[in-house]
Amino acid sequence: MAIIDLGKVSITWRGTYAGGTAYTPKDAVVYNNASYICIANTTGNLPTDTTYWNVMAAKGVDGTDVGTTITTQGDILYRDGSGLQRLAAGTSGQYLETKGSGQNPVWSNVSTGAYSIKQIYKVEFPAETHAGSVNTAYNFGSTIQVTPEASTDLIDLRIQTAFEGRQASYNGLAIGVHTSDSWDTSTASSKLKVSSGEFGYGMGDGNDSERYQVLTLGGIYTLTELGMSAGTNYHFSAHILVHSPSSGNVKTGNRPTNYKAPFNRMDIIRLGV
Repeated sequence: MAIIDLGKVSITWRGTYAGGTAYTPKDAVVYNNASYICIANTTGNLPTDTTYWNVMAAKGVDGTDVGTTITTQGDILYRDGSGLQRLAAGTSGQYLETKGSGQNPVWSNVSTGAYSIKQIYKVEFPAETHAGSVNTAYNFGSTIQVTPEASTDLIDLRIQTAFEGRQASYNGLAIGVHTSDSWDTSTASSKLKVSSGEFGYGMGDGNDSERYQVLTLGGIYTLTELGMSAGTNYHFSAHILVHSPSSGNVKTGNRPTNYKAPFNRMDIIRLGV
């Protein structure tokens, strides 16, 4: 019986293409992540040469290896105009801000308009008697020390004291801010950063009870308004300002009948972002 050579009747897988290997029809190879089948005897002709090769399976579009894109704890994966990208973790306290359509997300700092309470300080005023000399500032009570952290800090100041003055006189209330617990007696001292002035409160010249009053002073101030700088320690002290009293002493931190503590006090709240 005659023997008939049918040649290859099925595809022969030859693995990765090698330039020095001789290939015959129906040999199949892989080259650049695509597979090719030989259609004519060839040695050294790349599988992209259509004279000798046909494509069996083409390579698809490369995907993104997420494991190599985000590499560190806290990373966030997002898509920019060309593909998946890594956004590294922001710093403590930042928030993730979207910038709108066609823009990439970013880490941003909280707006300076979003303040929170950083520290609260308070001190109660004891009852004190002052000589009551004309045009004199008397500091009273203990000081409060505050160290602002940032130039954007705000200082909320509040003072309240029951005061016994003299009839037919004027008095004022002020808050001193200084780098040490050292104060002047002048009612015009540059250390008095918040002041009602000497004429802030009139005692009246009628009934004796008019000389008993509750004096208050306060507000929210920037560091610039108080002459302060971030990182520096400051002393805050309450001052009573005396102007032309009829005669005699004046009293701060007065304890009238049915007094309930803590009524005579200074409160300071430092606000920051």
